[in-house]
Amino acid sequence: MITFYPGPSKVYPQVEQYISEAFASGLVSSNHRSRGFMQLLEQTIADLKAKLDVPAGYEAYFVSSATECWEIIAQSLLIDSSLHIYNGAFGEKWMEYTHRISHRASDAAFGLNETLLMDRSAVFSRNELICVTHNETSNGTKVPEDFLLDIRKKVDNLIAVDATSSMAGVVLPWENADIWYASVQKCFGLPAGLAVMIVSPKAVERAIQVGERKHYNSLLFIRDNFLKFQTPFTPNILGIYLLGKVMQQVPPIDEVDKHTRRRAHDWYAFLLENGYELVVENTAMRSDTVIAVRAEKKRIEFLKNAAYKEGITLGNGYGKEKDTSFRIANFPAISDEEIATLKAFLVKMAPN
Repeated sequence: MITFYPGPSKVYPQVEQYISEAFASGLVSSNHRSRGFMQLLEQTIADLKAKLDVPAGYEAYFVSSATECWEIIAQSLLIDSSLHIYNGAFGEKWMEYTHRISHRASDAAFGLNETLLMDRSAVFSRNELICVTHNETSNGTKVPEDFLLDIRKKVDNLIAVDATSSMAGVVLPWENADIWYASVQKCFGLPAGLAVMIVSPKAVERAIQVGERKHYNSLLFIRDNFLKFQTPFTPNILGIYLLGKVMQQVPPIDEVDKHTRRRAHDWYAFLLENGYELVVENTAMRSDTVIAVRAEKKRIEFLKNAAYKEGITLGNGYGKEKDTSFRIANFPAISDEEIATLKAFLVKMAPN
């Protein structure tokens, strides 16, 4: 099957070879306090930061999932409250999960096709954590390029960003936020079971200020170990190994970004030319990595079933758009040849 599901999505084909190499090396059976693992962790972090152009002062940690990052942030970085800015299901889930832990989360939800702008009259409490969903996987939207910069210019608050379906696919403005996180089963082109968390010196200062050490995944506990190139729990050694190999394999992020944006531009033009309706009408808010197409429920079911018979998996709709949309992943691991196959299918099935 050729899969365009937006997570878990297509894995780089080289991963099969990397798994065999990991098994043959014996590393996947090694102790996570061993020199071999510590060298692996150190090298993987270095390669990740180099390929994604992460600022030197920012630290990288590996945890189990983006969902775990919600928990870490709520436990270890909240003082007064958190404000969640979102327009889709995953941003809302982040807010709800944080509220269950802290009882101090509020939302600033906005409309699907509403251009997200910084409210110049907005007032934030000094210690309020601002949470932004950079790329909303559920509906194919993104925040505008300058939005995080506008927040950064206005306030000195800590900013956390869910980049689950954009990290490793497009260039990220690292210095415009303090906590970034993503699971690897999307733009990283890897199997699920690992997440990347990037934190600024300012976020580290906040964690020290909060001083929370009650959980196995408390941020300070994680950091203490990663500074020694160790982990606070038995880690996903295979996942870390594969991440390191893929980071060595892929081009620098500025090259990946150009490729991703060019293909996204082509996708949107192609779909409109062939009579398909896009979920996101506002061009400024359209994601470069997840493309959402709208139709009536029966037609969506027909298209997905027909695609499956031809060896193509389309992504289901999600959240409010679950029954009336399908999603197309535009992730780096998906080849141009596979995209051509899907486009040929969609031309054949075009409504006009």
